[in-house]
Amino acid sequence: MIYLAVVGGSSCTEQEMELARETGKEIAGRGAVLLCGGGSGVMEAASAGASQEGGIVIGILPGGSAREGNQYLTAAIATGMGEARNAIITRTADAVIAIGGEYGTLSEIALAIKMGKPVIGLRSWRLSPPHGVKDGIIEKAGAEEAVETAFCLINY
Repeated sequence: MIYLAVVGGSSCTEQEMELARETGKEIAGRGAVLLCGGGSGVMEAASAGASQEGGIVIGILPGGSAREGNQYLTAAIATGMGEARNAIITRTADAVIAIGGEYGTLSEIALAIKMGKPVIGLRSWRLSPPHGVKDGIIEKAGAEEAVETAFCLINY
């Protein structure tokens, strides 16, 4: 199985929600598992898109109860770890697609890059790394292109 994480803010714009929904649909349509933080905003929109296409959606939740996740999750994993659960999401993912985002999203981007995972950005963070540090975010304009790029960059 291929695991693609969709990361982004718990609050987001309508445009980011639509990008997330389309990204979820694309991931499920290709038979990959969608990983996310299991909450609202980008996570819920991506979960809804994947669920609508009959995909598998796994939420790695920050709290101590699996019931805290959004309604579109196929499986919810309660970690009780708060934002530290971001390391579980990025370690499990074969690639990460960041949509918009807040500081939690930035931490997921940084962890994924550090772990050598492809990171594709859709209207997300733009980083200017210091000299000698490779920029790891690949900017794309739309969901289909982002998911296609993720599949192309995954080292099976």
